Amino acid sequence: MTDTTPGQGGVGSRRRGRPPRTESGGTRDRILNAAREEFSERGYDKTSVRGIAKAAGVDSALVHHYFGTKEQVFEAAVEVAFAPALKVRDVVLQGPLDDAGERMTRTIFGLWENPVTRKPLLAIVRSAVNNEAAAAVFRRLVSAQLLRRIADEIDAPDAQLRAELAAAQLVGVAMMRYVIKIEPIASADVEQIITRVAPVVQGHLTGRGGPDS
Repeated sequence: MTDTTPGQGGVGSRRRGRPPRTESGGTRDRILNAAREEFSERGYDKTSVRGIAKAAGVDSALVHHYFGTKEQVFEAAVEVAFAPALKVRDVVLQGPLDDAGERMTRTIFGLWENPVTRKPLLAIVRSAVNNEAAAAVFRRLVSAQLLRRIADEIDAPDAQLRAELAAAQLVGVAMMRYVIKIEPIASADVEQIITRVAPVVQGHLTGRGGPDS
């Protein structure tokens, strides 16, 4: 007969801090949601694995079990929070490259204008600016999943540079408008911003419609 006494290695025993298999999916999602909130509210430096665990209502060992280090938790949280922005690559590639700057600019500013998607974007940008580990995670994600895909569609020897300059243009304007909030750019109508920025982004991508035209 199998001994089911807790702690004796039977059916009733479990490693400390690890949920039953049936709970694992929900527990992981709860940790990830808590991590996004903690990073959003506190930034990378002031967020701890223990704090994430407390917010999620679990043992800190579970955070390590599912995600590993704080940097890995941040990467998982960023990947989920940044997922809407990664759709930019599909928006850019779904039509002619000659008007990709307009589509890219409109999509990015649509995300920034939406309060639901703006909050995690702000957390990502602020963390990346203030912490090198967070910046490294952000660079890997953006480079591998966004810019490289866009660069592959640009028929030019400096395609990667062009994609990066287009992204830099958008990130820079977003920083000025939503993070630093410099006037008059902070309160300007978003359509005015898109009208002025899109041709510059297009110029970076293809050399037409912007600085190279």
